[in-house]
Amino acid sequence: MRIIREEHHALAAMLHALLFLVRGIRSQQMKPNFELMGALIYCIDPFPERPHHPKEDRWLFRLLLLRHPPARAVIDRLQSEHRSGATRIRQLEQALNRYAQGGDAEMPAFAEAAEDYVTFERNHMHTGEVEVFPLAQQYLRPDDWAAIDEALFVNTDPLHAVAVPDGFDELFRRIVNLARRQSASVPTRFDLPQITRPSQRASSLLWNPL
Repeated sequence: MRIIREEHHALAAMLHALLFLVRGIRSQQMKPNFELMGALIYCIDPFPERPHHPKEDRWLFRLLLLRHPPARAVIDRLQSEHRSGATRIRQLEQALNRYAQGGDAEMPAFAEAAEDYVTFERNHMHTGEVEVFPLAQQYLRPDDWAAIDEALFVNTDPLHAVAVPDGFDELFRRIVNLARRQSASVPTRFDLPQITRPSQRASSLLWNPL
């Protein structure tokens, strides 16, 4: 379950950075940086559907249902959210495109789309962390965990699901540093957290939004 948690932490850090930018622009303390916001959404977009949700669906959820069928209700809800998440990220991308093309008049709609998406993903991850993970720890057997570890071990990079341990660090650091340079003149309350690895402090960003 460590890998799944690290992926939650990585996604939480990117969502936090996106809200940092959106709220800085909305407060008129930042100018819009469409390249940076596009890069963040580009990173977030394939993340849940490609490496992350299949791990939960094929391994954690499947085995938990086998060992504890009463978990069906919460797992059905999370899997439904897996499906709707793809639609929500498309809507966010479209809102950013309209903002980039249409100017300030499109900013409120983009900000609302960003806030809605981040809230949705944070709530989704929170449900997994506080409802599903404790059940897994209680009901899964040692051989279940061994099978999960063997299946997930090759996917060590929390962004691209490939065995490149340092690949995510470089990309994540570039994004955060670019945002930090842009925010050099912004008051402290908008400062980005000092994160160099997703697992370092990103877990706190899941439950402590800006």
